[in-house]
Amino acid sequence: MVALMEIWTLIIVLYVSLQSQILVVSQNLTCNSNDLRGLKGFMDGMESPIDGWWPANSSSSLLCCNWVGITCDSSSGRIVGLQLQSKRLTGNFSDLISNLDQLRTLNLSHNFLKGPLPVSLFHLAHLEVVDLSSNKFDGVLPVSINLPALQVLDISDNAFRGLIPAGFCVNSTRIRLLRVAVNYFHGSIPSEFGNCPLLEHLCVASNYLSGEIPEFLFRLPSLRELTLQDNRFDSFTGIGNSTSRLNRLDVSTNRLIGNVPDVFGKFPNLNYFSAHSNDLSGEIPPSLLNSRSISYLNLRNNSLGGSIDFNCSVMVNLTSLDLGTNNFAGTIPDHLPSCRKLKAINLARNRLVGQIPETFKDFRSLSYLSLSNCSLNNLSTSLRILQHCPNLTVLVLTMNFHTEELPSDDEMQFKALKALVIANCGITGGIPLWLNGLTELQLLDLSWNRLTGSIPAYLGDFKSLFYLDLSNNSLSGGIPKNLTQLPSLISREISLEEPAPDFPFFKKPNTIDRGLRLQYNQIMSFPPSLDLSSNFLTGRSCRSLGT
Repeated sequence: MVALMEIWTLIIVLYVSLQSQILVVSQNLTCNSNDLRGLKGFMDGMESPIDGWWPANSSSSLLCCNWVGITCDSSSGRIVGLQLQSKRLTGNFSDLISNLDQLRTLNLSHNFLKGPLPVSLFHLAHLEVVDLSSNKFDGVLPVSINLPALQVLDISDNAFRGLIPAGFCVNSTRIRLLRVAVNYFHGSIPSEFGNCPLLEHLCVASNYLSGEIPEFLFRLPSLRELTLQDNRFDSFTGIGNSTSRLNRLDVSTNRLIGNVPDVFGKFPNLNYFSAHSNDLSGEIPPSLLNSRSISYLNLRNNSLGGSIDFNCSVMVNLTSLDLGTNNFAGTIPDHLPSCRKLKAINLARNRLVGQIPETFKDFRSLSYLSLSNCSLNNLSTSLRILQHCPNLTVLVLTMNFHTEELPSDDEMQFKALKALVIANCGITGGIPLWLNGLTELQLLDLSWNRLTGSIPAYLGDFKSLFYLDLSNNSLSGGIPKNLTQLPSLISREISLEEPAPDFPFFKKPNTIDRGLRLQYNQIMSFPPSLDLSSNFLTGRSCRSLGT
């Protein structure tokens, strides 16, 4: 065994030594004259020198393979990589990039480069990876594109306009990833994109694309992720004409109307589907209510109605369900605990009535529950049921239980709760003693109610509490001194795992901006705050404790 270890040690040492020699050789290659002209043109377009680069007329320029961000081929000495991401570069992109005719990788992402892209960039025959995302490039992309080796192209988060060039898939049939999101492209997705057999990821989000979502996209044999959100598409009736291998489909924040197509039986691998913020109506189609693959489903902010009748015996992978801001009516479905992996539920802003189902006592996977702005009743029973959910972390019950009393049951326990919101309900009573057991609490909002009595001193003992809103009640008495010394409020060190990070949490009045309401989409987006305003409290500190 010892001899074997010595042999392996010798092999590793020899390998490292050999790699070091190869690296030294490649770093000391003399710069090709064409490459040097290309680098000089690139430098001339910059508004300030590039750290780690030498002037093109100096002797050190002959060793350009040693410059920061430059990679050369060890045999030919030609530049094959130019990677200067996040270097705070400013300036324009020179057309002399054409001299780097052996370039395979170009990464200038996360800089401040501007102006149009040089036409010659789109005719580099060996270019495989291009990442120009998060800059200030603008202009119209050329119609003629010849990038036969291209596999990855990311030009997202710039200011390009015009049509998306069809040429990306005409002569670039090897392309696997194409991202053109967050620009000003209009028109439609070119039909030539149907000729990209290896395309795995297509993202055209946050543009001005319109019309029908093209059916040919769902016939691409390798496509796994299709993100079309935040455009102006108005129809997706063409999807489902053939079986798709998509894992992720996002059509949210468009102008889609009509029913959700009943085609999800032809999407056997789809685990993420988001269609929120459209104008979809009708009921959830049967194929979606019986999807074995769906894990994340977001249909928030539409006009959907009917029953919420998921087949939990089939939907064994469902973990996140967002049906908020629709027209679902009736009671909260009592079968949801049968979805054994379901962790996050948002049913807020629907026409639901009644109380929390008794079956929720067995909801062991539930972590996040938002039922705000419905017409629920029986707060005491609802809380007694939900306390049995061992993993419940976030509970939002805003604008329900009108004028009911906040229960004072001392034996109530929520062992895992980190955020509790029962705001704007008009509930009465005092701040109950059972809250003292919520030792993990980080956010508590009981604002805009009719609570009376004093503020209990135990709230100041919560080490993790960074947001406390008791404003607009009828609380009286003094302010506990330790309340102003909450450790997380002072240190502003907030640590909270987001069980459902893109669910809307709730809206808070913004008195600074003429009564507009701020929507917090994540608990972590809440600013550390202690708001005790609009009560009947006494003491010197009252005026300073309010937002």
